[in-house]
Amino acid sequence: MNAPTGQASPFLSMGPSSVMIQQQQPMNYMMGDAPAQVQQQVELSPMEQQLNQERLHLLVSDLLISEKREAALAELSKDREKFAQLAPTLWNATGVMTALLQEIVSVYDLLQPPTLSASASNRVCNALALFQSVSSHNDTRSLFLNAYNCLLAHIPLFLYPFLNTIAKTRAFEYLRLTSLGVIGALVKSDDVEVIRFLLSTEIIPLCLRIMETGTELSKTVATFIVQKILIFQIGLTYICATPERFYAVSTVLGNMVNDKPSARLLKHIVRCYLRLSDHPRAKDALRQCLPDSLRDKTFDKHFQSDQAMKRWLLQLLMNVGDYASYHEFMKN
Repeated sequence: MNAPTGQASPFLSMGPSSVMIQQQQPMNYMMGDAPAQVQQQVELSPMEQQLNQERLHLLVSDLLISEKREAALAELSKDREKFAQLAPTLWNATGVMTALLQEIVSVYDLLQPPTLSASASNRVCNALALFQSVSSHNDTRSLFLNAYNCLLAHIPLFLYPFLNTIAKTRAFEYLRLTSLGVIGALVKSDDVEVIRFLLSTEIIPLCLRIMETGTELSKTVATFIVQKILIFQIGLTYICATPERFYAVSTVLGNMVNDKPSARLLKHIVRCYLRLSDHPRAKDALRQCLPDSLRDKTFDKHFQSDQAMKRWLLQLLMNVGDYASYHEFMKN
């Protein structure tokens, strides 16, 4: 691959334009840990289960009452790990998914100029957290993906205006991170139809911008999404179809490496590079553009403390033919 010229975005042809809520739950779930609702589930007596279910149905019903919706959103989001049937109940309750979409659309006018308040951000993020519960639950994921083409036609596109914001306030960062969490839960399902749909939209350039300008946590989730897209052959083929697309991705990855990322973010960066090296033309290009700090001992502390990441790096170095660096790492 030769370096691209010109300023046009390589992803313009991708399609039409379009955390603090228990922050560790979406992160842990997307990065491979069990969902919080599984980790924290406690045994309830039959009476407690009945009372819990009654409370769930009452709160879900309150989502349809405008005066009670904000409080219901907050309660359901805060306690969502306590409700084993939260996702099926949300999905099957008439009008509830529409009400959640209304919450999302209601703040669009606050995005530009950026006037989103912390309270408005909290409210819409509570709605997004419920979307994430539906998209990640085993009993509703396939319905969310396929029923009436609801997801494939609409739902991710409703989140893209949030990902497209650049304001640095806490309210906007909260909104971006929670929106990334919903997309992250979807790509974690390993459904090729999800990947095919995302490739027809602007998700890659949106993720790349967040990978360049976001907080460490947002960068990590955005990089995870790109990594999951690359795992699929259609994703790898798409990104490597032109030099411009490849260099758009590799340049952002290189910039993040140069910014000395955390071990968690570095792990996803290395996995992106490793997957890119599976493509013949990308492998040739990586021989020239793989950052020097991945070839030397800059991140040796991270690699020594994470043997899986070290194995991925060693395989990457082998793939690109950097045997000298490979043998230096093998000495440790």
